[in-house]
Amino acid sequence: MSNLELFGKKLGMTREFYTSGQSVPVTVLKIEKARVIGLINKEQRGYNAVQLGFGNIKISKLSKQMKGFFAKKNTEPRRVLKEVRVDNIENFKEGNEFGIEIFENVKFIDVKSKTIGKGFAGAMKRHNFSGLRATHGVSISHRSHGSTGQRQDPGKVFKNKKMAGHMGDKFRTVQNLEIIKKDPENQLLFIRGSIPGSKNSEVMVTKSVKNINRSTIIEKIEAAKKAKSIADKKKK
Repeated sequence: MSNLELFGKKLGMTREFYTSGQSVPVTVLKIEKARVIGLINKEQRGYNAVQLGFGNIKISKLSKQMKGFFAKKNTEPRRVLKEVRVDNIENFKEGNEFGIEIFENVKFIDVKSKTIGKGFAGAMKRHNFSGLRATHGVSISHRSHGSTGQRQDPGKVFKNKKMAGHMGDKFRTVQNLEIIKKDPENQLLFIRGSIPGSKNSEVMVTKSVKNINRSTIIEKIEAAKKAKSIADKKKK
């Protein structure tokens, strides 16, 4: 169940204090319990997957098609449906629920969320351009991005050229975030550092896809304590 995704909400940021006097900034995530809505096997679509449902929604807000879908599955309506591929669907059963307990022995996670929208932004703000010169013949266009094309050949602006445009409001994934603390009773995850998005923005959390071998902050503090105690014993 390590490659499953959980849906949650960013509550905000705070800090965690340790006995060593160290202060660590943390982001608090409220995780919604996932319910298995359906199972998809290789005979149906050529791959194994689990359909998960997150969050509650009023029946009055559902379309006729979705009302029929949830009635057929004989389950409560869910606000978000997510399909996650798995190696084996025999470990899952329709109606089962799970939360942050799937991260019981996990130290690092990946978080996907949408960045804060900044609206239409110029090249200096959006791409960190230096702009044109302040004097010597430059007038009006001090903050412009300058030339964007070549000559008659190719006679066009290539795609993905860095220019002014809509900034932010895009999905981004932050990898290898350390789990500082877990609160299974309230389904809360305390993640070291910041993640994209504003308060109450939706996030998707999964186990880190990269194999991280670095020590966590708690392990570093314990190692420092152990080294200090050994040094004190040698002095005596």
